[in-house]
Amino acid sequence: MWSKIKQLAIPVSVKLTILYAAILFCILLLTSTLTVAGLYYMLYNQVNDDISASINRVNQYLVAGKPLDQNMLETNLLAPNVILKVSDQQNRLLIDSAPAVGNRTDLSEEMDEDYRIMKFIPLKKPFLTIVRMNRNYYFLTNQVVQQGGGTYQLHFLRPIAEEVHFIKDLIKSLFVTNALGLFVAIVSGIFISLRILRPIRKITETAKEIEINQLGKRFEVTDSNDELQELARTFNHMLNRIQTGFEQQRRFVADASHELRTPVTVISGYVDILDRWGKEDPAALQEGISAIKSEATNIHELIEKLLFLARADQSKQVINKVTVAMESLIADIIQETRLIAPGHKIELPLNDAATIHGDPTYIKEMLRIFIDNSIKYTPEGGTIRITSQRVDHHLDITIQDTGIGIPEEDQPKVFNRFYRVDKSRSKATGGTGLGLSIARWIADQHNSTIRLSSSPGEGTTITVRIPLIDHP
Repeated sequence: MWSKIKQLAIPVSVKLTILYAAILFCILLLTSTLTVAGLYYMLYNQVNDDISASINRVNQYLVAGKPLDQNMLETNLLAPNVILKVSDQQNRLLIDSAPAVGNRTDLSEEMDEDYRIMKFIPLKKPFLTIVRMNRNYYFLTNQVVQQGGGTYQLHFLRPIAEEVHFIKDLIKSLFVTNALGLFVAIVSGIFISLRILRPIRKITETAKEIEINQLGKRFEVTDSNDELQELARTFNHMLNRIQTGFEQQRRFVADASHELRTPVTVISGYVDILDRWGKEDPAALQEGISAIKSEATNIHELIEKLLFLARADQSKQVINKVTVAMESLIADIIQETRLIAPGHKIELPLNDAATIHGDPTYIKEMLRIFIDNSIKYTPEGGTIRITSQRVDHHLDITIQDTGIGIPEEDQPKVFNRFYRVDKSRSKATGGTGLGLSIARWIADQHNSTIRLSSSPGEGTTITVRIPLIDHP
């Protein structure tokens, strides 16, 4: 039924009302049928008990040898409302406890030819027959007896006119009340379903109003704490994430465009210079080629970092984790750093033996990003101190410098993409602003945490805590 209702091109509230009305109709029909059948069953049992008791007492009376005559009616053999009519073999009426009911000699002539026999009598084999005489209904059963050499037929009747009228009136009343109840149920069902589904309509209207430039609009949430309000809260949470992602994407595109515009402008400028008069000037030619190579390298690094983050966002960046001995890995990084930063003092006061489960290439990349930042923001002659120390079940790697430091208001933002404390976006100091974002992603993939502390003019300290696999 529900599958057919769902195909109708009508509102959900009407579909639900139709479904509930159909269920209610079936329930009312079933209860009404059971009510009428139960009343009939009770009536049948009561009449059956009265007639059976009367038959038993009459049989006892005859077995005692008493005559079958009119005097037997004075001995209270019959139950209340039970009628006895006795006829002989010639269908002559000999005894009649109710002459007003069928006063003809042949009782069978009094019965209507179209009398109805009730076919269903629950739980029992039919013993009584319903007949109609003089437009009235009676339960009837017959019994044949032998008395004084003659054969007599005993007719036991029980009038049920009042009960039949009561059942008919009950059926009419049930029909009216059921129809009225069904009507009230349909009207109230439509009203209630409209009230219940009102939040869905509001959600639909709000969803239609939300556009790419109106992502700040949210669904109304009340204190009802039902499934619809949970749906609204879920949609709001989803919109928050969409808005955040869209704003990040828009900022990302703007920053990436700015980063690419600068080297492209520089390359275009030098190409114009070389095209006009640099071909004949070896010094200008060499300067232009060097500048173009430098900017091309910057573009290549930027594109590589953007591709790295794009693959990371799509969970396509492959990480091959193996058992890594951190003591030797950090020693290699220190040796490389001393070669590329001879003007800085690189110290390694502590390098504990430790083993982790990770990708050595990415671990090196993460530590190099932190060390490169320390080199950029620490003047010549400054100190960069690196320590690797086991702490409980973790390895704490600390990079501490004596550089310019980071203002407190900028510290929570330095791991955002394209964010740089140096707003001038100088290539000499600021880079692309993507390194720390990559470092944070690598740390997350290794279940590691990054802690940053810095004070302007006093330097910056970054501690990476990596879980060990060989802890005692």
